[in-house]
Amino acid sequence: MSDDVWSEVDRYVADRLLGDDPVLDAALADSAAAGLPAIAVSPPQGKLLHLLARVHGARRILEVGTLGGYSTIWLARALGEDGRVVTLELDPRYAQIAQANVERAGLAGLIEIRVGDAHESLAALIAEAPEPFDMVFIDADKRSTPEYFTAALELSRPGGVIVVDNVVRGGALIDANGQDPGAQGMRRFHEQLSGDARVSATTIQTVGSKGYDGLTVVLIEGGQP
Repeated sequence: MSDDVWSEVDRYVADRLLGDDPVLDAALADSAAAGLPAIAVSPPQGKLLHLLARVHGARRILEVGTLGGYSTIWLARALGEDGRVVTLELDPRYAQIAQANVERAGLAGLIEIRVGDAHESLAALIAEAPEPFDMVFIDADKRSTPEYFTAALELSRPGGVIVVDNVVRGGALIDANGQDPGAQGMRRFHEQLSGDARVSATTIQTVGSKGYDGLTVVLIEGGQP
């Protein structure tokens, strides 16, 4: 199988299960026109995040890595009127594009974009002692995923869900001697998971328009059955 086939299947799924969505299409188009990297989740992946948030009944969601706000919109659409997405973005220009996309989607009242280094933004959030988050989506600097995950655990409630993207790295995850810092970050992340009794997790390999990669879903133990 080739990347072309994977992409065609993604388009087939999107056509039949997602339908037309001018707001999301415009978010991708404006991000591309502004020169943002084409690394947003695919439409089927965005819908998966949306469904996970709905199934989980999430009211408060934390996102690490906003980019142009595409996944942010998917997540915010899963919330009720009293919901909240806090999303963290390093690049002020990316955040500006995301803010425009969020406003066009009519979701500005549900989404707070915080600009700055994610390590510092997460530390600031922890210091604020906010109401715990129900769901966290981590899709940022891959080498720092273990540190992001540690902070996400502290900010989440028992029974919360943490989803981490791009964890397989085209198979580089299993290369102990690899030179890809992102893959090594994901290896450290999996070592974290394997030794932490507070969580239950699995990693699923994925193929699609974004190539060969994978995502990890983590359940924080201790919530209501």
